Amino acid sequence: MTDVSACPACAAAPLARARASAAGQPTHHLVLPGIHCAGCIRGVEDILARQTGIRSARVNLTLKRAAVEAEPGADPTPWIDALSRAGYEAHESSDSSEPDDAGRALIVRLGVAGFAMMNVMLLSVAVWSGATDATRDMFHWISAAIAIPAALFAAQPFFTNALGALKGSRLNMDVPSSLAILLACGMSLYETMQSGSHAYFDAALSLTFFLLAGRVLDARMRRAARSAAADLAALEPARVTRLEDGTRSSVPVSEVSVGDLIWLAAGARLPVDATLLDDNAVLDRSVITGESDPVQPVKGAALQAGEVVLTGPVTVRATAVGEDTTLRRMARLVAVAEGAKNAYTSLADRAAAIYAPAVHLISFAAFLGWAWATGDIRHALNIAIATLIITCPCALGLAVPAVATAATGRLFRKGLLVKSETALERLAEVDTVVFDKTGTLTQSTLTPPVDLPEDLAPVLRALALASDHPLSKGLARTLDPIQPAQLTGLTETPGEGIMAKWNGVPARLGKAKGDGVGTEFCVGEKSWPLHQSEHILNGASNTIEHLKQMGMAVHILTGDTPAKAASVARELGLGAVEARMSPEDKQAFIAGLEAKGHTVLMVGDGLNDTAALAMAHASIAPGSALEASRNAADIVLTSNNLEMIAEAVRTAQSARKRILENFGLAASYNAVAIPLALAGFATPLMAALAMSASSVTVILNAMRVR
Repeated sequence: MTDVSACPACAAAPLARARASAAGQPTHHLVLPGIHCAGCIRGVEDILARQTGIRSARVNLTLKRAAVEAEPGADPTPWIDALSRAGYEAHESSDSSEPDDAGRALIVRLGVAGFAMMNVMLLSVAVWSGATDATRDMFHWISAAIAIPAALFAAQPFFTNALGALKGSRLNMDVPSSLAILLACGMSLYETMQSGSHAYFDAALSLTFFLLAGRVLDARMRRAARSAAADLAALEPARVTRLEDGTRSSVPVSEVSVGDLIWLAAGARLPVDATLLDDNAVLDRSVITGESDPVQPVKGAALQAGEVVLTGPVTVRATAVGEDTTLRRMARLVAVAEGAKNAYTSLADRAAAIYAPAVHLISFAAFLGWAWATGDIRHALNIAIATLIITCPCALGLAVPAVATAATGRLFRKGLLVKSETALERLAEVDTVVFDKTGTLTQSTLTPPVDLPEDLAPVLRALALASDHPLSKGLARTLDPIQPAQLTGLTETPGEGIMAKWNGVPARLGKAKGDGVGTEFCVGEKSWPLHQSEHILNGASNTIEHLKQMGMAVHILTGDTPAKAASVARELGLGAVEARMSPEDKQAFIAGLEAKGHTVLMVGDGLNDTAALAMAHASIAPGSALEASRNAADIVLTSNNLEMIAEAVRTAQSARKRILENFGLAASYNAVAIPLALAGFATPLMAALAMSASSVTVILNAMRVR
């Protein structure tokens, strides 16, 4: 019997999945938050390739996702368990990266408008040169055959947005643009049918082309934006292992109830808030606190969703599930903050709120005035259309996107990726900077043992150089003057460490044996513990000093202890530091600053910073930050140079100045063009040239961003 659904979407979804599978498309998506190198890609893909039922698997390092092709509805739990045993944290997600169909469609429309515009302008040269009667009519008809289909196709985005605005009883920039395009094409067609001397086909296409250029530039700014709230929600495992009468069973996390017993292997992430029922458990709480140091909670301790079990297996009892978990509360905080930031009114929107009604009033006044003065409705309509065309916001449409593109290109070359279309405007307004500590201003490093024999230091450096782990890389830099030893049989096990042989003797750098807390270096039967220490990142002091010189107030928020926080603050020359801050505390602190009238820039890297990054007026995350934090931020620092933060602020202030100058240029253009249009002197040639000149001027001014 065939299943019947009252919901077309529900009925279509299984069919879509089946078709996707048949076409070789991914059926499952796994989130891999811990992968960081090409070795991780190979390791994950090799493990997945050996799993029953998987036809293919591809890992995207940038997105930290694995796209798996298998049977639709297959249980991914065995795959996730296999990855966990190998040291790779993994969990199921429905998220997938969709192609940028909208961006490609805009480029296609831009190309059509540009091609048609050039051809129609070429045909118009004969008319402008004095062609009359049948010759002029022929060129007008050819222009109509090219311009009308091209304009109707290319201007679809403006028509759609304008119609939506009118249905909502409001005006936006697309309303006068759409009217100008439609009336120019319609009136030009009427003039052509009447053997009239004037046609606006070239002006209509020029208007469409330049407005589309602005829309394409703007789309480039939006393409990288993703919801951090969705990334936080994706951290919740899709399935868990529940204990019932001593029997383990894999169930969806949605079926877990308060009081249920949950079994967690090493490397598993807590899906719910719970109470610990075992001793000697070691957990990673960086999601909550932002601190990388593992903790050893006692039996009966309260655990929070999102924490990772480092040593297992452990058994916990669920105390909060669904929307009541810590992870879900963090996601809600981020979603609310993102919504508030998205409500920011850009300079272009504020200009549109004034400009759009003004254009309509001027054009309508021109029609009424000329109709009353001459009694010639046709002539009055021509004047009104010319006014509408010549005052249409090509320059305004390019004012912000052109500057934003120039500024973001400059910042990208300096190691800063701007993700939000209003980021630069908001960044230019900040007067207060708030930093996270660990991972942002400081970095944890491994300290070589003081009692390490001198002849073993080259062995330790060789192992550190061979590992891709961030702590190992830091240790290698610490041992930089030492020449590495020659090792053989190098192998790295995710979650355990790197092993090799030195002169036939086993050597290992990795997780400590026994309780699994900390790191150790082993040669043969001897071992030496390596302690973690914290140091200020290069450029942190200069960055803070530059921000102070720019008049910024600087604060540090951290989940670390007051003593460690105060020590870092003293070294950086800061007195404003807050310790033991939860994600909610950080968000509340920023909200308090903004309630006092401050505009805040937040810089952070951890999941515990995500809500604060979304709440702040502007935000920056290092490239090493977790995915959810990068997505919550407006700008990602792809280089390791913290001094680029001050550079980003300076560039944003320069960009804002250029935008205001562009608005001034657009206003000056209208101050000259509008009287000419109202006086009836605006010919099609003048309209096309005026629009082109104003648009080019705006673009050239945008290139002056520094």
